[in-house]
Amino acid sequence: MKHLTVLILSILSFQLNHSQINEIGVFAGGSNFIGDVGATNYISPDSPALGLIYKWNASPRHSWRASIIYSDLKANDIDSDDPRRIQRGYNFDSNLLEISAGIEFTFFDFNLHTGEKIATPYIYSGISVAKHDNHYFLNGVQTSENNSSWAYGIPMALGVKANLLGDFILGIEVGARYTFSDEIDGSVPDSKTNLQYRFGNINNNDWYVFSGITLTYTFGLNPCYCPTD
Repeated sequence: MKHLTVLILSILSFQLNHSQINEIGVFAGGSNFIGDVGATNYISPDSPALGLIYKWNASPRHSWRASIIYSDLKANDIDSDDPRRIQRGYNFDSNLLEISAGIEFTFFDFNLHTGEKIATPYIYSGISVAKHDNHYFLNGVQTSENNSSWAYGIPMALGVKANLLGDFILGIEVGARYTFSDEIDGSVPDSKTNLQYRFGNINNNDWYVFSGITLTYTFGLNPCYCPTD
């Protein structure tokens, strides 16, 4: 029994010493759309975007990450540099809720237990799925199909973060989402009965971009890569 107790305590001690540190916080910024409607600027936030973010730091160089972000995604042909789009005059407004998960890599070691102020650029990628309203254009007017769809995609984000506020980490990030859908802007109606209203480039899928700041709070035990007292 004594040997069993020692074994159990040893296993628990090993697990505790190899626990990762956690981060939880918020994302706040803006969104913009890139597709068959509106401007084609890559970074031009014109609608607010808010969300929650969680990270599980596995080493000083990478973290597993998940987020949920909501935005009122908008696009307007008047904002385009293309005279044909300006003349067409389409615009849409769609609720979008994204869930994303993947891995974040830092360019430099980001050891949160050194007691020093540190900063590093980082990149993030993984998978995403976004729920959006379905609509089409009838005589140039956005017309709801009274349903919604899920657009799967690949997030690609670039940012800089620093532990400037004690246990809080502040980041600035721009993240583009390439989707496997062409329905977000209504250029391809979801309903087969409305496919006659299809327009735009059928070879290009929709993109959207989130630009903003992240503020996360760190908690949990020292990860395995950190020295202990």
